[in-house]
Amino acid sequence: MNIQNRLFSVAVCLIAMTPFFIYAQDKLPVKFGKVTADDFKVTGAELDSAAAVVVVADLGTSSFVGNNSGWFDLEFHRSRRMRILKRSGFDAATISIPLAVAGSDMEKISGLKASTYTLEDGKVVETKLDSKSVFMDKANKHLIIEKFTFPALKEGAIVEYSYMLSSPFAINVRPWEFQGEYPCLWSEYQVDIPNFFRYATSSQGNLPFKIHTKESHQSNFRVSFSGGAAMDDHEVVHDEVVTHRWVMVNVPALKEEPFTTTIDNYVSKIEFELSGVQFEGGTYHDLMGTWFKVCEGLMKDDDFGGDLSRNNSWMDEDLKTITRDAANNKEKAGKIFDFVRDHFTCSAHDGFWLSEPLKSIYKKRAGSEAEINLVLTAMLIHAGLAASPVILSTRDNGFAQPIYPAIERYNYVISQVTIDSVKYCLDASEPWMGFGRLPLRCYNGSGRIIDKDRPYLVPLSADSLTEGKVTMAILSNDEKGGIQARIQNMPGNLEAAGIRAQLKEHGRQAFIKEIETGFTVDAKVSNFEIDSIQQPDLPLNYAFDVHLAIDSSADLWYFNPILVATRKDNPFKASTRNYPVEMPHAMDETYTLSMDIPNGYVVDELPKSAKVSYNTDEGFFEYLIQAGADRIQFRTRIKLKKANFTPEDYASLRDFFAYVVKKQSEQIVFKKKK
Repeated sequence: MNIQNRLFSVAVCLIAMTPFFIYAQDKLPVKFGKVTADDFKVTGAELDSAAAVVVVADLGTSSFVGNNSGWFDLEFHRSRRMRILKRSGFDAATISIPLAVAGSDMEKISGLKASTYTLEDGKVVETKLDSKSVFMDKANKHLIIEKFTFPALKEGAIVEYSYMLSSPFAINVRPWEFQGEYPCLWSEYQVDIPNFFRYATSSQGNLPFKIHTKESHQSNFRVSFSGGAAMDDHEVVHDEVVTHRWVMVNVPALKEEPFTTTIDNYVSKIEFELSGVQFEGGTYHDLMGTWFKVCEGLMKDDDFGGDLSRNNSWMDEDLKTITRDAANNKEKAGKIFDFVRDHFTCSAHDGFWLSEPLKSIYKKRAGSEAEINLVLTAMLIHAGLAASPVILSTRDNGFAQPIYPAIERYNYVISQVTIDSVKYCLDASEPWMGFGRLPLRCYNGSGRIIDKDRPYLVPLSADSLTEGKVTMAILSNDEKGGIQARIQNMPGNLEAAGIRAQLKEHGRQAFIKEIETGFTVDAKVSNFEIDSIQQPDLPLNYAFDVHLAIDSSADLWYFNPILVATRKDNPFKASTRNYPVEMPHAMDETYTLSMDIPNGYVVDELPKSAKVSYNTDEGFFEYLIQAGADRIQFRTRIKLKKANFTPEDYASLRDFFAYVVKKQSEQIVFKKKK
């Protein structure tokens, strides 16, 4: 048997880690394992004068070695030095190293060294980590965390650690993040990839590489095959190895800013995806596959779609009852959706694999989002409707590259049903979500429908989602010398879902209290009314009265016509931004007010009306006000037609909201009649 066949007779494993080399010609800022008094002068102030920690150097390498199971292991070596400048940075001195587990196979750490260095009377003092201070925590059956904290910590200390991680899993080379929450002076990664492994490499972030090189050399890999009772057999695989090297220097910390789905989307990093294997003289083995093949496999997998194509006669009687009065297919789908949403409890989050058969989940009336939505899909299919599951990556999970069928990047499942050529995306795991609506977390670019014949992208951009809101206030003079206000609110679908959930969990009085705290003046809510609380498919409306007192002894009375402030501050405070603004949705908010001029007063000053456009046709803000003989009419509206903005848009977006906040804070001045 030749080497190609022998290697592929072994079950293909996974990989994700690497080894470590330093070359003399590299101008590295440190020599690991040797700390001098001069090293304590490093502060990283040129990058961030307020930093609590500076990463002096972070180096890693990944390479493959033959193993005793007829395949390859991947070794990952890492060395890292940090200077702890402030007590607030002590958290950086607790290190967690994730180790993957699959059955009896497990990633392992060896050669762990860690030391804390302090400067005492001009001399460097080293305190080594005691091996007894290293702990193993089992996160779940697939993940173990090896953890330790550096000893003898104090402000100004230098901490340094290194280790080698050996992985039996040969799918992905371990990714490398050049950027993190602390500034880094030198970040380097080297990967040795033999030609028989074909990887798709992708980089992320907007920081430039100081060094990016690629060199080739020939190498031999000794692979052993178990002979059972006989002696083990050995073979040598000879091939070219390509060494890739990336270096970034003076890397700023990546800081969280408002309206970001997840900062992980913008960290500068390198990632690898194993696309195929081809040994010298052998045939090419496609390991990445296509979306067609992946979808076909998922629909046959008992842990995902295997039950969807089965008879599922166990749901016949319930479906007859649920859909009995449906006049058409949309009503039928709506009734099935309502049943699942209203009778199933979401008991787990993230992931898209089934923990047990759909029939068991159906009987329990509980499961993860994926399990609930797969039950929904199965019921829609069994009712004769065209339905399929859709996988996606939620906003906090980060972007999933749609080109490559890397399903490990996905963490959520919804359902899609097509009725009269109209496609409806459904999520029955949310108790207050209406038919054809999805929670905000799902709007992260696109999803992928799992259909072996047509695995097309499902657009799920936040730009396509507009949240409208209308607030109307009518203010009338009362007999006590004050003003009685009647306020009616019609929130958008997503806000309405949140209000319904809040009322269910905390009750009406807590919601009323929240309304009162939102006023720009002291207010006491009365005559509160709300409709459609239990009907998620209908608009939610609520109204209430508020009495506004006027100090009759005051010559001037200042009044902001926007009684309930939607935004008191500009959410965009930074002068610059290096990555996009990702709002949860486009917006269209309208507030109107009609009020009596208070008894005994006249209008002394009135804000000026204004209307400004954002980027010509991408939105606008209007502020319209006029005063008659005894009444004031006011209307303000802010509309943005999209949710995502490029870094180049940031300055104009910041200025736009600065103007909105300033204008909406202006007040009417009433003057007592003489």
